[in-house]
Amino acid sequence: MKHMLEGDNQFVVDLLTTLRQEKFSLVGWGRFLVRSWDMSCKTAEDHPGLKRSWLRVTVMIALLAGALLLATFFFEGSSAALHLLPGFLCCVAWQQSDLFWHLGLDRQAQTRQLLATVGTANVLTWLRGLGACYLLGRLMGGMTTPSWLALSVLLGGVITDILDGEVARLTRTQSKLGQIGDGEADFCLYLAITLILIQNAALPLWLGIIMLLRFCLPLLAAVGSYFLFARPVRFGSTVWGKSAGMVQCLYFLVLLIPPAFQPLTQFASLPLLIATLSLLVVAPIAQVVANIRARA
Repeated sequence: MKHMLEGDNQFVVDLLTTLRQEKFSLVGWGRFLVRSWDMSCKTAEDHPGLKRSWLRVTVMIALLAGALLLATFFFEGSSAALHLLPGFLCCVAWQQSDLFWHLGLDRQAQTRQLLATVGTANVLTWLRGLGACYLLGRLMGGMTTPSWLALSVLLGGVITDILDGEVARLTRTQSKLGQIGDGEADFCLYLAITLILIQNAALPLWLGIIMLLRFCLPLLAAVGSYFLFARPVRFGSTVWGKSAGMVQCLYFLVLLIPPAFQPLTQFASLPLLIATLSLLVVAPIAQVVANIRARA
């Protein structure tokens, strides 16, 4: 099993090295994508049960996406639904393609055995991703999003974020797929919430930019290291990173809370803001230190 995993990793490194040697030309990108997709298709063909599980999850996500589109049509009108449609469908299609692309990473963390199904924990993560897709679709369509709607999606995201980890531990289905999916769903959700708060003038632009950098800089570092040096950057959890995420989430909840409850939370706003800014500085430093130690 160890040799098989090392072979898979070497295959990816070879793909990235070839892409670099071809100077990221269109032909190079084409070969990279085709070979990567072929590898994913082979994993699916060799494990039909896992492929069927992916298909069931995709159908469920598609039905829920259709329900969200219908709800938008009935409550906001046909014009709003048409504005939402392109961006939302693109995000959902990308999300499900990304799941298929990474099926080979659906391995049990301890045994490294490929799991038979996508699993409940990953389904919860992908539901959070669907909520993020919905908010991003609204932003891409030039739509405004009321605070109560953003708050509802955020609360749903918080609940699934808590549950997916617990379910994975209880069912012993922790995997690299879940880790990647969890990070992507969180990135998209909090990115969308930040942009909506800026759009609604609930968050100062300067503060919004700092928060956006918190999401975008690690992403750029990971993508750059992955494609330019064929080397993954470790962005695992740290105590400081978890604390930053929790405090930032609380600050977002305070900003999105209905006006009737704002007198109860106004005293918490400034302390949460100070804590958020402090942790947004400390958390990346802690992650850099963790990367250095991991390479030592």
